[in-house]
Amino acid sequence: MKNTSILGAVAGDILGSSYEFYSVKDYHFNLFNEESAFTDDTVLTMAVADWILHDPELSSNTLVDYLQSYGRTYRGRGYGDYFYQWIYSKNPTPYNSYGNGSAMRVSPIGFAFDTLAETLDIAKRSAEVTHNHSEGIKGAQATAAAIFWARQGETKENIRKNISQFFGYDLQRTCEEIRKDYNFSATCQGSVPESIIAFLESTDYESAIRLAISFGGDSDTMACITGGIASAYYKEIPQTIADFTTSLLPEKFLKLIQEYNNKFINK
Repeated sequence: MKNTSILGAVAGDILGSSYEFYSVKDYHFNLFNEESAFTDDTVLTMAVADWILHDPELSSNTLVDYLQSYGRTYRGRGYGDYFYQWIYSKNPTPYNSYGNGSAMRVSPIGFAFDTLAETLDIAKRSAEVTHNHSEGIKGAQATAAAIFWARQGETKENIRKNISQFFGYDLQRTCEEIRKDYNFSATCQGSVPESIIAFLESTDYESAIRLAISFGGDSDTMACITGGIASAYYKEIPQTIADFTTSLLPEKFLKLIQEYNNKFINK
């Protein structure tokens, strides 16, 4: 399946969802589970995609409306406590978070813009309505930048070098080294670099997802981050994964992905 764009991030979320609280440290786990479902990662990715498609001004206030609306509509999808309170706040303000929620929802930005400067600016804007801590912003920007460079055809070594230079992440570790001592982390600084390394060490989309989940961490979010980058780089995902993913999505999400692809991918 070509030109998967944000479906790559959504698929990662769904494939990782059944392992978020039942972690595996084995590459050869069962990829498809009856317990698999889309989580808050997918819901908020859709909210950001909707914002990019339908707000020409890309206003932060409008993004707040989209995030709150999607969060209230799709309840019980694993939102963090602070974000859940934010969803229902009458006066929603940032709460200095450095959680990886800013990175899990940013993939639509990585695919949509023509320059790195604009990608970084909009990624920052998308993060800071909630995650205004410097690490929260950095995690979103690093993920969006990795997607931008991947879809531009940069080599993995250049992506590794660029991310390290721009954001200071240590990307010289191997997945095996990380897996050995890795513990669950829902922070950007504790999961975004590892998610990028999973992509860098992969050989195709599926291997990227398997590597991200096999760390035994925040599996749905890490696979979502890795999946967006891998989708941009490999420009395809296996049809079995695409079919499994789309079978679990609401019609509204499928139409939104198609609209997004028509505007930003299939042009």
